[in-house]
Amino acid sequence: MTFTSNRLLARYADCIYWLGRYIERAENLARILDVNLHYSRDSRGNQNWRSIVQLFADEEQFDAVYDVASYGNVVQFYVLDRDNPSSIATCVLAAKQIARTLRPLISTEMWTHINILNNTVSTWTAEDIKPSELSRICTIVKQECQTHTGITEGTFFRDQSWHFNLIGRMLEREDQTTRLLDMKYHLLLPPDQTVGSAVDISQWNALLRSVAGYHAFRREHPRGMSPEAVAGFLLFNTSFPSSFAICIEEIDENLGRLRSRYGLRAGTGAMELLDETRAALDSHTPQSVVAFGLHQFADYLQRQLISVNTEIRRDFCGALPTETM
Repeated sequence: MTFTSNRLLARYADCIYWLGRYIERAENLARILDVNLHYSRDSRGNQNWRSIVQLFADEEQFDAVYDVASYGNVVQFYVLDRDNPSSIATCVLAAKQIARTLRPLISTEMWTHINILNNTVSTWTAEDIKPSELSRICTIVKQECQTHTGITEGTFFRDQSWHFNLIGRMLEREDQTTRLLDMKYHLLLPPDQTVGSAVDISQWNALLRSVAGYHAFRREHPRGMSPEAVAGFLLFNTSFPSSFAICIEEIDENLGRLRSRYGLRAGTGAMELLDETRAALDSHTPQSVVAFGLHQFADYLQRQLISVNTEIRRDFCGALPTETM
């Protein structure tokens, strides 16, 4: 199939956008589960795993199936449960199905690797997600998703499809960053602990590792770990790939290229929202965000991302305004 039009069909734009999101989501989820596995080995038990359900706002769906947020139930729900639209198994299968639709656009290497990844994940059973095996499973998912990203970088033709894929990946990434920040502020610190305590520091450490940011953070902050430093790093840093600031710039830049290089007139609403969000970032410092309220600021960013997603999918993909992240 050959595409001669300078406009990517809405169906393909939506598919390539979600391909980027699903692969990014699977990698992020695997990393969060792996970090929580090691971090949860303390006296808090189930409460720690419950925080993951709360992170993704899945309480209603989870509680309808499982009676307690134990290790086994939460990991089953987020790794193997195909009734959970955000589980690793569901994301990988969705990526494969999307890739089949996109077969005329994506490279042979991308198609082959997504099939290999799906075939691997589809063989996993409850035995593969036991505590002794989970880290290995999560490592496979992380490495294979990173391999997909590398294959995409090296083989994907740089046309409209490339830009939509990158926009989807960046939007998913900054969504996870803001969710993790909000979760840390509200859910991780036990009532009998204070900011700056040993428990508090270990939780900020876990948060950084959940976005593969611990070593990058240490390059900026060789010693110490404060809420202001970590929040500032994840929100404002212009060198860390998962920072909110970098992701929003990538989205804005790629929307601009879709308009300037390919003559697409859509995307004005999304770009205006990005400008508003950037202005909000520019008007704050790490200290003012923490003082103002990290939850309030993260919640504002989340609402902006939902609106950006809605505008992009409505303008370019023909999605209904009521569809969400």
